[in-house]
Amino acid sequence: AGMAVRVSVLPSPRCLFDDPVQIRVAGLQPQQAVTLRASLVDESGELFQAHALYRAGSSGELDLSLSPALGGSYLGVEPMGLLWALQSKTPYKRLAKRDVLTPFYVDLEVYEGHGDMSRLLGKCTNERWFLGEGVKRISVREGRLKATLFLPPGPGPFPGLIDLYGSGGGLIEYRASLLASRGFVTLALAYMSFEDIPATPEFLELSYFEEAVNFLRKQQQVKDAGIGVLGLSKGGDLALSIATFLPGIKAAVSISGSCFNSFIPLKGDGFTIPVHPYDLGRMKISDESGLVDFSDVLDDHRDPATWNCRIPVERSLAKFLFLSGLDDMNWKSDLYCQDAVQRLRQHGREVEFYSYPGAGHLLEPPYLPLCKVSIHRVLGMLVLWGGQWREHAKAQEDAWRRIQAFFWQHL
Repeated sequence: AGMAVRVSVLPSPRCLFDDPVQIRVAGLQPQQAVTLRASLVDESGELFQAHALYRAGSSGELDLSLSPALGGSYLGVEPMGLLWALQSKTPYKRLAKRDVLTPFYVDLEVYEGHGDMSRLLGKCTNERWFLGEGVKRISVREGRLKATLFLPPGPGPFPGLIDLYGSGGGLIEYRASLLASRGFVTLALAYMSFEDIPATPEFLELSYFEEAVNFLRKQQQVKDAGIGVLGLSKGGDLALSIATFLPGIKAAVSISGSCFNSFIPLKGDGFTIPVHPYDLGRMKISDESGLVDFSDVLDDHRDPATWNCRIPVERSLAKFLFLSGLDDMNWKSDLYCQDAVQRLRQHGREVEFYSYPGAGHLLEPPYLPLCKVSIHRVLGMLVLWGGQWREHAKAQEDAWRRIQAFFWQHL
């Protein structure tokens, strides 16, 4: 029988969710055909799985950073493929972490052959955390704020960030907790569809975000060099507005965002930015699946009639980073980013811009699998987000590196 088959996750079976790991199998026969499977059960009990077919090397070893997958959920050498290719049995589920105080457990199993997976040879579990050792999670209900503060261990001072998700609302913590695990004091901020904040507020108030900025700046561990703001989708245009209208913002990142105020009027001190015009009659709903394509709903942002809805980013003193996926099927984020970048450059402002072929709307921290379609929590419709599996996974890894490097550089 030879030695038992051992599956190992290096450098450690326990890591942060955004950490790459090396998956190895030892004790196989030379050239043995095996199937590897990853399984993860999310907090609602939904099972996500991926599998890939491999062949052991001449010494009976298998290393996913060297060996190509010959079939299954992906092909070729993909050290983290078993994670980014995870898919739910139920269609249209999005893998997201609700409680960052617990990890996701990923079970890795090795089966004999490329067939029916009836014979299990070995297994192990990769514990993937969203909260690093010593990071503190503090619920914030101060003034109007509904937020969660994450503090890295130690006295700091650390750069401070405000983290905003999109129009689905809620208080989303997993990106903020990972950023805190990487050395940023991060405030995850809810602004719609949470507790007593309505799903679609009549308007959003800049003063609410100013409270958040002031709260963050007065934290002892936060550097007083100014703070950063990061937003996805609707959160992206809010990040631009915060960086434009509020003092003390040094750096802003917009992920799949727009350069105009979308969907909800924004009330400032003595001014209101209206909503960029849109027409839901331009939604395309596919008959058989009921999937909704929103990409043509918005009026053309190049039409001067819409320019009173623009965010005058060129007035901001902040540094900007724009990220977009060229396969975003939710809206034309790449064009919207290009527009903002062009305006900033015309005014001699410093700006970075990366667009990713094959990436969709939901550019998330790395190894969270692509979500092509899911229920929009506020609209209650199945919304198309776009993206191709492998390209989207690569984009998320690159974007995550760039976001962190950008904030370290400017904060």
